[in-house]
Amino acid sequence: MRVLGFNDYVHHLHEGTYPAWVRVSVGVMVLKIRNLSTRIERETDPVRQNRLIAQQNKLLAYVGGLGVAVSTSDRQLISRLKTG
Repeated sequence: MRVLGFNDYVHHLHEGTYPAWVRVSVGVMVLKIRNLSTRIERETDPVRQNRLIAQQNKLLAYVGGLGVAVSTSDRQLISRLKTG
């Protein structure tokens, strides 16, 4: 198996092939993650800060899970992530 060059890699990308619900869901989660980052930076109470970090980590896990599920076309994982 050979390593793909950049041009070959770009040629093999299929942008925009993800279902609309995936694009919207990831977009919403990214906005929430950014919001949480701002809140974490402003928070002075360590307990509240840790709770915000936990929420952020949960969203990051969903984004990662969706990436794996969609790229591998794992319908069972996709349905689990959809139902939350």
